[in-house]
Amino acid sequence: MAYRNLEIANRGAVRTITVNRPDKLNALNRDTLNELTIAFAQAAQDDAVRAVVLTGAGEKAFVAGADIAEMNGYTPMQAQGFSRAGQRLMTSIERLGKPVVARIPGFALGGGMELAMACHLRVASEKAKFGQPEINLGLIPGFGGTQRLLRLAGRSAALELCLTGAPIGAQRAYELGLVNRVVASEALDETVNVLADQLAAAAPLAAAGILDAVLQGGEASLDQGLEFETQGFALMFSTQDMREGTGAFLEKRKAAFKGD
Repeated sequence: MAYRNLEIANRGAVRTITVNRPDKLNALNRDTLNELTIAFAQAAQDDAVRAVVLTGAGEKAFVAGADIAEMNGYTPMQAQGFSRAGQRLMTSIERLGKPVVARIPGFALGGGMELAMACHLRVASEKAKFGQPEINLGLIPGFGGTQRLLRLAGRSAALELCLTGAPIGAQRAYELGLVNRVVASEALDETVNVLADQLAAAAPLAAAGILDAVLQGGEASLDQGLEFETQGFALMFSTQDMREGTGAFLEKRKAAFKGD
């Protein structure tokens, strides 16, 4: 389909989804949320796509937040619907079943930080800034910010970032576990491309199993998580990818995974 606020590009088995509203620092309005939801549903259903990169147009921002001009006129019921639409999108990204890498060149604030946290891996430019500034608007995060921040960085960091609304730099975000890698701006594209290619070349059924085990296990007791892992481990023995991977190892060659 034709998108008004997104750009979609394919490079081999990697699909890049770009929020394309640079004049608004890629802020998330309702239309953009809807388009992102459709774009990720299409990526989930396309077997040719094995990894996704999510980013924002320009070098100033990944996504600088929700569109305040649009939100300003919301009624409580409209705000509830907006929050739920955002949370559905974030959950669909988190549960895509394929690795999603956030490429973060600049601001990732409010809804933008929530969008980044829904991705599985995050690579940030050293110039990137992160924050949950909703309190400065008389609001609380609405797209999962309090919950994913709590789970990624812990209660202390979640309370500090949400209660102060103050932004942090990429290095501090890395120290808190919010970012996987911090690189120079000029190295961002190469780093993301190498990582995405590595993820796309991995066994897709195993990748989906790992994502499922980590996400489900993280919400369960240790015993339940371990049992979930055991069942996933056993299930891989029914796949051709497992035979290909172990066979390639024994034959000292590179495996060619097909996702079956």
